[in-house]
Amino acid sequence: MLKRRDFLMLAGAVPFAGCALARDSRRKMFSDDFQHGLGQWVVEAQAQTTVTAQGGILDIDSAEGITLWFREPLVAPVTIEYDVLAVSEGGPHDAVSDVNAFWMATDPAAPGGSVLARRRSGTFADYDLIRTYYTGIGGNRNTTTRMRRYIGAAGNRPILPEHDRSDAAALLVPNRWMHLRLNADAHGATVERDGVPLFRYDDPEPYTHGHFGLRTTRSHLRVRNFRVTEG
Repeated sequence: MLKRRDFLMLAGAVPFAGCALARDSRRKMFSDDFQHGLGQWVVEAQAQTTVTAQGGILDIDSAEGITLWFREPLVAPVTIEYDVLAVSEGGPHDAVSDVNAFWMATDPAAPGGSVLARRRSGTFADYDLIRTYYTGIGGNRNTTTRMRRYIGAAGNRPILPEHDRSDAAALLVPNRWMHLRLNADAHGATVERDGVPLFRYDDPEPYTHGHFGLRTTRSHLRVRNFRVTEG
């Protein structure tokens, strides 16, 4: 669960009208500069977690699994970009692991299919029943980097062989900012890091709408410069 002070931050966060949520009429842009709390996010945390958004940085220090859903639903073609750093400063959760994300996520069992319509515990298995694209960079204590297309079936997280990497170029470097770019369009989805493609999923039945979620477990991450653009 979130600590008391984080619940207070959630309750007292600035509403959308006062947040750093920006709309560009030409590109339908959303963004968060992480100056005004967590008002643009829904937090699902498995265990005691400290989450703050201030000074331009979203700081996630998590003992177990946690997902932060961006409140605004997205429609393809869409690109999601942000910088993320895996912290290694000697803290109890500074494991350098699991820079993960869901995008275009829907819940077939929820009203309207929204993943925000019902809350989850933050346990990873709770997300098996959603339909979504997923990437896990530096998963399993920084030994794997993967992409999956969840099909909404318990215990079934399909993965293609080419979407399961363990080479050093695909793993995390401690205390180094990297820029992630996730895309979804009428052909499928892609993942890029620092301008270099990691994965492409050519999808005959693409997921074209849904929510984005930051995800990690037993780690300490910092995020900045979050933005979503059309195309």
